[in-house]
Amino acid sequence: MTEQTAPKSPVTTEQFIDEIKEQLKYNQGVTLEQATDADIYVASSLAVRRHLMDSWTATQKAMVEGNTKAVGYLSAEFLIGKQLRNALLNLGMLSEFDEAVKTLGHDPQLVVDAEYEPGLGNGGLGRLAACYVDSLASLGVPAFGYGIQYKYGIFKQEFDAEGKQVERPDYWLANDEPWGHIDYNRSQKVSFGGEVVEENGKKVWKPVWSVRAVPVDYMVPGYASGRVDTLRLWSAKSYDEFDLLTFNKSEYLDAVKPQVEAENISKILYPEDSTPQGKRLRLEQQYFFVAASLHDAIRVFYPGQDKPDLTTFPSKITFQLNDTHPVIGIPELMRILIDEYDYDWDTAWDITTKTFNYTCHTLLPEALEVWPVDLINELLPRHMEIINEINEHFLAELKGLTRDKERINRMRIVTEGEHPQVRMAYLATAGGSHVNGVAELHSQLLKDVTLRDFSDLFPTKFTNVTNGVTPRRFIRLANPRLSALITEGLGTDKWLSDLDLLQGLVPLANDDEFVKKFAEVKHANKVAFANFAKDRYGFEANPDTMFNTMVKRLHEYKRQSLKILALISRYAAIKNGTVNVDDVLPRTVFFGAKAAPGYYMAKLTIQLINNVARVVNNDPDVKGKLAVHFPANYNVRLAQHLIPATELDEQISQAGKEASGTGNMKFALNGALTVGTLDGANVEIRERVGADNFFLFGLTVDEVEALYEEGYDPAKYYEADPRLKMAIDMISSGTFSNGDRNTYAPLVADWLTKDYFMTLADFSAYADIQYQIEDLYRQPMEWNRKAILNVANTGYFSSDRAIEDYLERIWHTSPLAD
Repeated sequence: MTEQTAPKSPVTTEQFIDEIKEQLKYNQGVTLEQATDADIYVASSLAVRRHLMDSWTATQKAMVEGNTKAVGYLSAEFLIGKQLRNALLNLGMLSEFDEAVKTLGHDPQLVVDAEYEPGLGNGGLGRLAACYVDSLASLGVPAFGYGIQYKYGIFKQEFDAEGKQVERPDYWLANDEPWGHIDYNRSQKVSFGGEVVEENGKKVWKPVWSVRAVPVDYMVPGYASGRVDTLRLWSAKSYDEFDLLTFNKSEYLDAVKPQVEAENISKILYPEDSTPQGKRLRLEQQYFFVAASLHDAIRVFYPGQDKPDLTTFPSKITFQLNDTHPVIGIPELMRILIDEYDYDWDTAWDITTKTFNYTCHTLLPEALEVWPVDLINELLPRHMEIINEINEHFLAELKGLTRDKERINRMRIVTEGEHPQVRMAYLATAGGSHVNGVAELHSQLLKDVTLRDFSDLFPTKFTNVTNGVTPRRFIRLANPRLSALITEGLGTDKWLSDLDLLQGLVPLANDDEFVKKFAEVKHANKVAFANFAKDRYGFEANPDTMFNTMVKRLHEYKRQSLKILALISRYAAIKNGTVNVDDVLPRTVFFGAKAAPGYYMAKLTIQLINNVARVVNNDPDVKGKLAVHFPANYNVRLAQHLIPATELDEQISQAGKEASGTGNMKFALNGALTVGTLDGANVEIRERVGADNFFLFGLTVDEVEALYEEGYDPAKYYEADPRLKMAIDMISSGTFSNGDRNTYAPLVADWLTKDYFMTLADFSAYADIQYQIEDLYRQPMEWNRKAILNVANTGYFSSDRAIEDYLERIWHTSPLAD
């Protein structure tokens, strides 16, 4: 990895002040005296955007005219976070911005806070995509991130008086949004429905309705690379927005029906798909952004050519399918090549398979997306024909590789039976060059379990790329105190573009003065978070307690339930005198998570956590030794405040269920110790930071599978551990539901009779290791030495390294020439 020096600001503070004033005058139309923090934010953003423009156009020109293959990253989610400070960092303008804004009479933090965070993702998938486009630009690799410009992002989470999650619309475009450039001149037509007919011996799709896909471009500036890539998000518009005749009949709603139906496609991230209408809309979304992106790429790389030679397409761009959401792109490219450009099947298939690669993000069979054949036939009849043909060709290929009829049947892309379905993961595996998992353990389990039949017959397709996170946003911007200390310790700031340099901190873990400075940084971050939490959420967090955090999407396999049961157990021990309250290590526990709107058990878990917090935080018997907080609406902004303040990170999913994780990487890089299972990237983190610097507990993958095989009985664990029994009995008795014994009855019944993810089986080991954790925490110098070693040894988990792995193992391309 090439070390890069920090970028030098293109302007002085005085010049930047003039640019802000100019934008205020000519864009917002306000005087400096009238300008609000929001006005200053918009003016600053527009001024910064102008400084990126030359590099952006130069990058696009070099990409089209050069010989370097570009990357198209197709993803339904991009959790990009706030843009202003990230752009300022990558341009080298942070100090100029701060000084300019202060000179203009405003607080830089309040100006930055005026930016509304785009909620264009649900969790790790979207944050990973955002890190990857950042790293592509920072490494100078030409790239497009392709997705959807959702009008409403992932819902805004609130909690009602009973602690239940309430979903509110997250209209992130309600205010000025200076970063996205709408380009109506480069829109694409995307069609649906209709029928397939034969004309002159050729199949012709006759769709019955179409929408206009309008691109909204976001610049993605690289750190010190001089390159600016593009995040192109598609917004759905109607071609017939308004029926005047209907309107004049006073049928006002019917008059705008075409507009409403078209714009629904890009209205909201992941519509609830438990209904036929929801499933239909989700498939419409997926096809919409992929079809627009493929046509856009052809336009970009073959400008002005009516019938370009698309056999060269795989040398122009490689598309990465980020999970199964974009997999409909495989039959779409086949359709384009055969129907629009007259290629024969074999040539089209050769182009297609060389163009696509697939990242699988799950091991859970229910998360491997499937679509009913009837629905695809209704929405995309030509694509269903092509999928059927792909399936037949694939089955014929399999028959040449194996005589195992059962295996061949298991590998069908289109299932048989009364209600056939299309297995999108299988289509992606058959129709692409490579399949990768996102951690070493995950990739191995993909080959051994989830996609074993495919791996056995096509072993060279499978590889691993362990996830990574960008150090620019998640260390430099999120944790400026630690960043300054790292730079001081290493004597250089080049680590921001070569995170392996963090290894230079290893000797400093034995330097008492450096350890004390590190401890001061962590405490200052805790104080800062306490102030942020009081201002933003209204709760008091004591920075003199251990800060213990579990933030991730709420899902049963991630086992927030294990954490809350252990907390209840500790609370019960204090209440019944099993432990002396004066001997208890003071601990403040933070949860952050959203549950899918239709996920009943996950939402009930959120309600339980909130009510445990209500009871514990208001109990004088606890004497400040235990506090639980669940700030609502966990997002990138909250992460950037909470992660640097965290001392103990929870990564406690059942072994074999978490694909990788990226939160675990962010916490370790910011000096938290991890308590975790051997799951996902935890395995690699533990290997790199050292077993002595990681709190390991719980069943292994093999032990989990063996327990499933022999027959898992969760009730016996409940009976065997009095701590667990006490915790569950407190929940059953109504302690956390105002005496109502029915509120959490479904949770309790599931734990005692099913407990598929073995929360109860791992409880004792998890509860026991807390004593080891607390013993170490009582030795602050030793704790902080281990925390420093976590920082020093996790440079591998940079998204820059992950992208370099993709470049070498999958994409086979390189940065643009200078």
